[in-house]
Amino acid sequence: MVSIKSEREIELMMEACRITAETHDMLGKNIKPGMSTYDLDKMAEEFIKSKGGIPAQKGYPSGVDGVPDFPSTLCVSINDEIIHGIPNKKTIIKDGDIVSIDLVVLKNGFHGDAARTHLVGNVSEEAKKLVEVTKQAFFEGIKFAKEGNRVGDISFAINEYVQKFGYSVVKEFQGHGIGREMHEDPGVPNYGKKGKGMRLEKGMTIAVEPMVIQKKPDILELEDGWTIVTEDRSLAAHYENTILITEKEAKVLTII
Repeated sequence: MVSIKSEREIELMMEACRITAETHDMLGKNIKPGMSTYDLDKMAEEFIKSKGGIPAQKGYPSGVDGVPDFPSTLCVSINDEIIHGIPNKKTIIKDGDIVSIDLVVLKNGFHGDAARTHLVGNVSEEAKKLVEVTKQAFFEGIKFAKEGNRVGDISFAINEYVQKFGYSVVKEFQGHGIGREMHEDPGVPNYGKKGKGMRLEKGMTIAVEPMVIQKKPDILELEDGWTIVTEDRSLAAHYENTILITEKEAKVLTII
């Protein structure tokens, strides 16, 4: 079900989004070679709680028999990992890695959701380009995120931009509505047709999140039941923000 937020609800939601943005900024300043992904996770959890927020991804149900609920504050995905990487003490971030961090904060009964891919140390030019294109694909998409347009207008713009560089979007996972629930309608794919999909209305809040693969779009799920990787082990990047639909241009809530 799609939820249209009142002005008061948007004010409340913006607090969760602000903490989300601040957490990403803090992590970006502290990530470095030699850290474990567990170190990042604990740092984020402490920071979010210090701001009065709740790490919303921790304990998120897998919905699959035999697969435990998500155990961590962050999804941390490195190089060929696309999304949902589980932080742990054994995974050490290395010089030259690209590290995608996805996090969701709950405060005042509302969620803020954003993802960033960080360049750690001496990163290859190819990796830098992928991360740059993934980020810009978000901004190309939200040019069409305004009242009266359709979800497919956003989706088409993202995919069209990504394909110009010979990259692929992930089709099995997508953006989504967000508010009191972490995942609400509508779904926001990273590919689609102009003029198709749900019509956008003022007061809708959605998470737009290009997930881009350097080469072929095929993906695999690892044995942990969460981590998604590229089948050919090529690099992947992820960039996401929570946005508000208005009469004019979209308002990005998770950038400060």
